[in-house]
Amino acid sequence: MSYPATVQPGAGPPANPPRTSEVVPRPDPFGRHTLGRQLVVRVTALVALAALLITTATALATRQVLMSQLDRQLDAVTARLRDPVDNYLGSERGPNSGLLRPGQPIGTLAVIYDTDGNAESGRLTERAAAGQRGADVPTLPEAAVSRLAGVPTDGSKSSITLSELGHYRVVGFRIFSGATTVGTVVVGVPLNQVDETVLDLVGLAALFSLLVIGGTIFAARSLVVRSLRPLNRVAATAQQVSRLQLDRGEVALAVRVPPEDANPASEVGQVGQALNHMLNNVEEALAARQASETKVRQFVADASHELRNPLAAIRGYAELTRRDREQLPTDAAYAMSRVESEASRMSHLVEDMLLLARLDSGPDLDLQPCDLSEIVINAVSDARAAGPDHAWQLTLPQYPVIAYGDQHRLQQVMANLLANARTHTPPRTQVHTVVSVSGADAVVTVTDNGPGIPPEMSNRVFERFARGDASRMRTPDAGTGGSTGLGLAIVAAVVDAHHGSVAVSSQPGHTQFTVRLPLAQFAPASPAGRGPDMLAPH
Repeated sequence: MSYPATVQPGAGPPANPPRTSEVVPRPDPFGRHTLGRQLVVRVTALVALAALLITTATALATRQVLMSQLDRQLDAVTARLRDPVDNYLGSERGPNSGLLRPGQPIGTLAVIYDTDGNAESGRLTERAAAGQRGADVPTLPEAAVSRLAGVPTDGSKSSITLSELGHYRVVGFRIFSGATTVGTVVVGVPLNQVDETVLDLVGLAALFSLLVIGGTIFAARSLVVRSLRPLNRVAATAQQVSRLQLDRGEVALAVRVPPEDANPASEVGQVGQALNHMLNNVEEALAARQASETKVRQFVADASHELRNPLAAIRGYAELTRRDREQLPTDAAYAMSRVESEASRMSHLVEDMLLLARLDSGPDLDLQPCDLSEIVINAVSDARAAGPDHAWQLTLPQYPVIAYGDQHRLQQVMANLLANARTHTPPRTQVHTVVSVSGADAVVTVTDNGPGIPPEMSNRVFERFARGDASRMRTPDAGTGGSTGLGLAIVAAVVDAHHGSVAVSSQPGHTQFTVRLPLAQFAPASPAGRGPDMLAPH
């Protein structure tokens, strides 16, 4: 077949194309839901909780110690006040003249209540506490005096807050004259230094806790990354195995977890060891499967080869009876014609089984650039001759489509696709074949407007001996005695051996088979040199 432009074949695709399955990306070690992130968060939370507990316990213990010291100080102040108070009540001296003497803590207060509820109070200032001359002891505010009146006088210590004065530790006791109570005294020392000390301690502890938590996050990330390295290596091995093609053929599982990551002394080592044991078992199972498949293929190939000669003899003897078939009884003549027809069909079946066995054991293809357009034209012409009751159409591009493949096997692919459309569709069905180019692929589609393929059969049409039901009517295949059920299986096997793909889509009134094959070279010719080739409906 000639074209307006000369096409020089180019180099073909690689013999072993890479697998197109998706490669699993390596996850972020601290991404969401990862073990590394969970470990860092949990360790940090544990450290933060420990820091909080330690800070709280330290603050409480420190406050308790300071309060004990303050209580001893309050006892000392109370002891120093008892004698002056006893002498003070009922005397003629003025208020505060001898109640609070120098040497007491700054801010120490005292309030004396007589039996009538009258109060005299005082509070040491810095000068009064130091014993400086002329230092006054100021009277307490009325609100503070009223508040202190409610302090128990049984000698128990308590903490109260006085307006304008702050937080105090106070104690109250009665004053007796003989056995008669002549008044009560409330003495207090300020708690401000204790509160400030505890507050400073809590602030420093919080600061140190934040620093510790920050350091824990950094250290935990480093430790987690280092600790998870063996697990990541085991996961990488598992991902590498998951990308291997294990569905068919001879498989070599050379990937294993390194010995240092398969030490059962650690949890990760136990996982690595279990993975290695699993890979050993899988490798043995795959080897056994491959050996079984090899035996089956060899048996099918040997049986098919051995059946060819007896079938040829049966066909030959059946054809010899044609000379005298008119002299045979009607039943005998019909029986011999059926023997000849079925022998022919079995011969085709044996040839198909032998071809599939050879393809399974390793396709021996003569791969070279070939004119796919010419192959399709010849196949459609043969189909028109074999099925004149169908309407055959062909659409070709304006340039030659050079595919990389075995011309004889590609001719068989097209013949099987067109025979499938002819055999499983009723007369007057339109079958349209289109050759086109899509990217780096040559694309051939065979479309018919027959009854379609049932949905439950769409996923099994390329299986061996897959047969549809009455939705796609089967008619005897001229010259073969009917379909063998292996035509589309041969199509799938041959196309796969060419590193191509075949797919089907079907619904009532529209069934389309799509074959994609690698291009050897795509060289457009001048549009004026040739228009689309069309075979008009016949």
